[in-house]
Amino acid sequence: MNRHAATTVEKAVARFIRALQERNASPHTVKAYTNDLAGFARHIGPQGWSDIDHVLIRSYLSKLYERGLSKTSVARSLAAVRSLYKWLAQEGEVEQNPAALVATPKLPKKLPRVPTVEEVCTVLDAGMPEESAFPERDQAIMELLYGCGIRNSELIGINLDDVRWSNQIILVRGKGKKERYVPFGDSAAEAVRSYLPARKRVLEETGHGLEKALLINLRGSRLTTRSAGRIVKQIAVSRGLSPDVHPHTLRHAFGTHMLEEGADLRAIQEMLGHERLSTTQRYTQLTVKHVIDVYDRTHPHAKAKK
Repeated sequence: MNRHAATTVEKAVARFIRALQERNASPHTVKAYTNDLAGFARHIGPQGWSDIDHVLIRSYLSKLYERGLSKTSVARSLAAVRSLYKWLAQEGEVEQNPAALVATPKLPKKLPRVPTVEEVCTVLDAGMPEESAFPERDQAIMELLYGCGIRNSELIGINLDDVRWSNQIILVRGKGKKERYVPFGDSAAEAVRSYLPARKRVLEETGHGLEKALLINLRGSRLTTRSAGRIVKQIAVSRGLSPDVHPHTLRHAFGTHMLEEGADLRAIQEMLGHERLSTTQRYTQLTVKHVIDVYDRTHPHAKAKK
């Protein structure tokens, strides 16, 4: 009987994982859900769905803490259980989601380390490293990410006709398919103009002349977010920056540096495509921290006397 009940839970989890795969969920997501839900099924043991309440789910999270898992890992496991219940409800197998009554572990808000203006400008002005396979494109990638503050997905989604040269703005498609226009400066414009002839040559050589994507790979197809991330990291490391640098780092740098130079918070919100001003206000925390650090290092009367 116990074995049958446990098998029922495990079978439901297996069906949910198959549904994820059919929806083309990423391999990373599928693997994480498989591991997390296997642990959940083991903890549930003989209990059936009707017997599982928020107290039992909390006890599962407590076991994870006892095993030494971090708050981030525990939060991920809870999210997996919630997703499972949501799917079960859609399938008509449960009516309530007890996991929704369990509070998500409070995660520490980590402020990203943002490169200074000097560091970013040094990278951009130095040109692309020798190992760059497509230097004109890679320069355009760096200039657009920092010059426009756009997300990686927004960058690779730009089409050739999204660039409005007369107004020096780009039509960007953000989260939830929301569109916005972002300005781009002279440096980005120069980089893109220098890249376009190289782009044309690649398309002619590969026979992909009708490709509408602005940023392409050497096979003549639209660049992927993964490739863009790898390119940014390679360039950053070659110029002495942290290997933690990725496209979003340049977006953070854009917002922080604009704020440091006196830009209006709501204007930055609009350019970054943030739905809430509170999201943009995180950059205020970054700039305040920077100001405090400078003050502590440089004010002659700031340090305690020894």
